[in-house]
Amino acid sequence: MLQPGTDAPDFSVNDHNGNTINLKDYRGKKIVIWFYP
Repeated sequence: MLQPGTDAPDFSVNDHNGNTINLKDYRGKKIVIWFYP
């Protein structure tokens, strides 16, 4: 668990359409990361 104000490490995931999403592409923006099994 990251502490508030700590930068998240960069990572990549595939979305529901198979597109690669990189966290670094959202630098400076507020995002919600939702993991669903």
